[in-house]
Amino acid sequence: MPAAFIVQFCCGSLYSWSVFNKPIDELIYGENRNMAPITFYIAVGALGLAAAIMGPWLERNGPLVTCALGTSLFYTGNLLTALALHFKLIWLVFLGYGVISGFGLGVCYISPVSALQKWFPDKRGLAAGLAVCGFGAGSIVISKVQLPLMHSVGLPLTFVILGSSYFTLMIVSACVLRTPPPNYTVLTEPAPPKPYLLDPNLTELKVSQGGGPAAHSPPSVVVVEEKRGGMTLIEAITSTDFRLLMIMFSANILFGLVLVSRLSNIITDVFGKTAEEASTVVSINGGFNLGGRLLLSVASDFIGRKNCFFLMLTFQVVILGCFSTMTVNDAYWPFVITMWIITGCYGSAFGVIPAFLSDKYGPANIGACHGIILTGWSFAGVGGGLIFTAVFNAVLATGYEATDPHPYNVNVWWIFGLVCIGWVALLFIRPTQQDQKFSRWVKGICGCARKNHFERKDSSTSGDP
Repeated sequence: MPAAFIVQFCCGSLYSWSVFNKPIDELIYGENRNMAPITFYIAVGALGLAAAIMGPWLERNGPLVTCALGTSLFYTGNLLTALALHFKLIWLVFLGYGVISGFGLGVCYISPVSALQKWFPDKRGLAAGLAVCGFGAGSIVISKVQLPLMHSVGLPLTFVILGSSYFTLMIVSACVLRTPPPNYTVLTEPAPPKPYLLDPNLTELKVSQGGGPAAHSPPSVVVVEEKRGGMTLIEAITSTDFRLLMIMFSANILFGLVLVSRLSNIITDVFGKTAEEASTVVSINGGFNLGGRLLLSVASDFIGRKNCFFLMLTFQVVILGCFSTMTVNDAYWPFVITMWIITGCYGSAFGVIPAFLSDKYGPANIGACHGIILTGWSFAGVGGGLIFTAVFNAVLATGYEATDPHPYNVNVWWIFGLVCIGWVALLFIRPTQQDQKFSRWVKGICGCARKNHFERKDSSTSGDP
């Protein structure tokens, strides 16, 4: 887990790219031409493409080799970016950081997550959450390092120093990553009186207390081991559930990617707050991104993966429906709090989806399935960003006035429609064993409560004390 966290921590530097936008433009052009932000969109697209392409390769070659390859590409891209800034070539920045580093980040992103899903079959939500929360932590910490480093050594050398630091941390962590040995088992809690399969890809072997036969002794430990075989990769990615998962996942992260990335602008433009106050809100927002990746991921081990996504999407549908009301009525604090909730939902999706995929399609398919699902992140980031910008500029071009609906409000409604589609798609996804386990637990509590109610009622009518 620490190795996986460190790899994801370094990958999270992608989210702090915006710190470089203005310095890169001023270094290359002498003014801010808004060319550097294109690098981020290229990197997001390359990340999703790499995750989809390299997922099957990861399962064949293991996380050590795959993560080492991704780390080398990430490092090469940082060095090329430093070279591009030295010679003031924006196209080389696009190639170096956007394409090569972005591809390396995609490979590194899926490697530790895939490994942890195999090592912790009984706590997949916790494992995925701890891994991907490193991504959020990296974006917060590294963004605080970049500016002082730029002022000290200059922009080109900043990429050399940061790239070398990433390479050292990630290559050492990659050497730790392994897949479990054959017939790997996990000792879990004492078994219930009537055991059930925790997962379609797991089996339970009961180990009895004492020296007597297992059939005549109460079980003391459940040994969870991976079951070989099951659904093939082609069957998994061509299933109806997988297509619905892609729609649901893309809809869940769309608002967080496109709109919350402009949170600072909304606070200053719509609510008239200062840049310093907007910066504080954005910093706290990063904490919600980090916390969401861990909290709901852990919760999914208890309440189920589908139930967690139901909570996320329901929150977003309600908040998006009230977005215009909050901005028009200048409801500043309700707006800020709901944006923090949205960001928590956005981060949670990345923590819950690996466990969801492992539950449905087995640990052997997690690398490829997770990689393909992440292309939804790329489509939402690139496509959603382009649509949002086009609509925003079109509203401004029509002669926007203070009495008209704000361009942000106009833009929200098409996002609201897509989130509703994702919510409907979730309803048709068949629940996993983890979701069914929670349903049985709730039904058991309701059944006990109903039984106690009737017992009390019978006692009162019969005159018993």
